[in-house]
Amino acid sequence: MQTADAHPPPTPQVAAQVAAQVATRVATRIAPRIAVVDYDMGNLHSACKALKLAGAEAWVTNDPDQMAAADALVLPGVGAFDPAMQHLRDRHLIEPLRQIARSGKPFLGICVGMQILFEGSDEGTEAGLGIVPGQVRRFRSEPGITIPHMGWNQLAITQPDCPLLTGLQPASWVYFVHSYYPDPANHAVNAATVTHGSQTVTAALSDRNVMATQFHPEKSSQAGLQILANFVAIAAAQASE
Repeated sequence: MQTADAHPPPTPQVAAQVAAQVATRVATRIAPRIAVVDYDMGNLHSACKALKLAGAEAWVTNDPDQMAAADALVLPGVGAFDPAMQHLRDRHLIEPLRQIARSGKPFLGICVGMQILFEGSDEGTEAGLGIVPGQVRRFRSEPGITIPHMGWNQLAITQPDCPLLTGLQPASWVYFVHSYYPDPANHAVNAATVTHGSQTVTAALSDRNVMATQFHPEKSSQAGLQILANFVAIAAAQASE
């Protein structure tokens, strides 16, 4: 079992090679229009920049009409569950996000943006979006691990045919920062897991058009760029139908 922080970030040369491969892959596609939701929970522009590198026309917005007009939606986030839901409520974004998820449009949650897809969290009292049935749980304390789970750790892919994870190497390294993890009511939606100490938890999910990662693909070098390129390809394919 590998632990967080055991793996150093890949070199810039490797990252550049992967970026070039991704650019070649998406060059023949019409760039899908992807809206990155702005609800004042951080990490928005880095996610937007990574999506552009992966071949999308991406922009940051809190306008429901712009979100509805996009080909796909990304809900990133850094912080805590309750403030995230409060910020969405203050911006009147809760129902628009639910409608977009129900519409069948590709939808990607990242970190806290994944957690608020669920019904609720041990971290607070606010109701989540309820798009994915289940709860968000806190890691149990145990000897030899730190909470939060922070740093590089390896994925175990549990949906071999998951379009979001196409092309990932077995046991790919990705970057985590979290004290809580999503616990879907239906574990069949788990696309990948991660092990922290003795606890194996959901790291990514895929349920039809709704996808999410607990880790940060925009900080995960070649594996993360591959995941974002896959999401861009999913959005492009659906937009061209």
